[in-house]
Amino acid sequence: MRLTTVGRRSGKKRSVILGYYEDGPNLVTMAMNGWKDAEPAWWLNLQAHPDATVELSESTRAIHGRAAQGDERERLWGRWREMGDDVDGYATRRPSGTAVVVLERRPVSG
Repeated sequence: MRLTTVGRRSGKKRSVILGYYEDGPNLVTMAMNGWKDAEPAWWLNLQAHPDATVELSESTRAIHGRAAQGDERERLWGRWREMGDDVDGYATRRPSGTAVVVLERRPVSG
């Protein structure tokens, strides 16, 4: 998917291609920067301006982004684990936790 956020400092639109999966009506991704220490810019932008858009092959959606917490985060992290990547091993390379990001549909304002 292509996520387009608003730059937290520039105010300009910024786009990035991310891996994701669907969880009911929501899209789920991880805030990782190649498993490096720093948070990815798109995640910092989304935290500052949580309303954004995503482009999928079949549609464009207005979304509201947030970090999953508690049991929801554990359940969603478990889904990444099931996909076969060693997410737990890669996550240990980071000094802080990796946010599981939920992108919820939002109504398009006219």
